[in-house]
Amino acid sequence: MDALGPRLASGDEAALEECYALIGPTVLAYLRRHVGQDEAEDVLQRTFLDVWRGSNRYDPRQSLSGWVFTIARRRAIDTLRGRHPTVVSVDVLRDLVGEDGREIAERFAWAADLRAAMSRLPDAQRQALEMAYFEDRTQRDIAQVLDVPLGTVKARMARGTKALGELLTQDDPPAMERGGELE
Repeated sequence: MDALGPRLASGDEAALEECYALIGPTVLAYLRRHVGQDEAEDVLQRTFLDVWRGSNRYDPRQSLSGWVFTIARRRAIDTLRGRHPTVVSVDVLRDLVGEDGREIAERFAWAADLRAAMSRLPDAQRQALEMAYFEDRTQRDIAQVLDVPLGTVKARMARGTKALGELLTQDDPPAMERGGELE
């Protein structure tokens, strides 16, 4: 994701496609929550059209997903305003913008970054972490499902958590991407 921002800022169309593939599903989920199922895909398309049109204004030192979610948030608000020309429900806007107008968008941007980092983990580590955190399974249950010793599950989760932390905090990819451990 780090190399995607500069490519997008330089006008690389392939970078836009990669950005859409990587961040688009999370942005769509965010938009469905705020503008509804019927309009979410249209707002998503307008969002990525704005991303492309404004790509020369994107600062690659900033979070790409944060920038995209800020645009999506603005398009969602525009859609809500268009739906209610005279009065927009305060509760709807309060849920959308959070305390400072960025809280929810930042949360979704963080989720997109986390998903991107998870996809870069070795399969065994990613699978163990997904089962624990997204399927709410215990380590003992994971060991039974995967038919591996409990210690193996614990090791995979510890290594995966450490690698995930490195992926989320460093520009330099961790050792596992350069041919390091696979288990």
